[in-house]
Amino acid sequence: MSAGPLDIDYTIRRSARARRVRVTVDPHTGVEVVLPARAAEGEAARAVAQLRGWIEARMLEAAAVRERIAARGATVPYLGTDLRLVPEPGRTRVHRRGDALLVPAGDAAQPALERWYRRQARDEIAPRLDDAAAALGRRYASLSIRAQRTRWGSCSSTGAMSFNWRLLLAPAEVLDYVVWHEACHLAVMDHSPRFWALVARHCPGYREPRRWLRRHGATLVL
Repeated sequence: MSAGPLDIDYTIRRSARARRVRVTVDPHTGVEVVLPARAAEGEAARAVAQLRGWIEARMLEAAAVRERIAARGATVPYLGTDLRLVPEPGRTRVHRRGDALLVPAGDAAQPALERWYRRQARDEIAPRLDDAAAALGRRYASLSIRAQRTRWGSCSSTGAMSFNWRLLLAPAEVLDYVVWHEACHLAVMDHSPRFWALVARHCPGYREPRRWLRRHGATLVL
């Protein structure tokens, strides 16, 4: 961790793939400066100084994200509803009972909760994807549930579909939109007007959940 002349703490990460200096602000991990492999370390401080206004604005947004997450208290979101967390000593798996989630006590709760969300993600996404593919007259090759940092879904040229389990922390209409978005790539692989017309045909009003995801995606963490 370094501190620039502006008292902005940041970390430095070198990347062999980076062609220029890049600065990112993550609500959970802070400010990171990505340097090309051969760049001088001083370039990180210069980048932070040059981008001071932008970084400070993103840091304020990050603080707001953390406040929204903290405001959940002992609940977690699930497709637009709030589920109460009920710790139980000796429990190893998460079990839902109505609007309550029975979870392991202590530090074991977090990993068990993520495993539960991953299982639920497949159960929620598979039928949605099946319906979307059938409506499009297309077939997909496989479905995987992942935990990417920045991607919500993907569709390969071979029809391999991937979705982020954290979508279950969003309202149901957001999950529906992402499923339709990726399913439409089975027919159109780019983001051309033809692609967006296809999305609009099958998912009218998709712009609102798309905007929601852009504004609130950083809050979709446990």
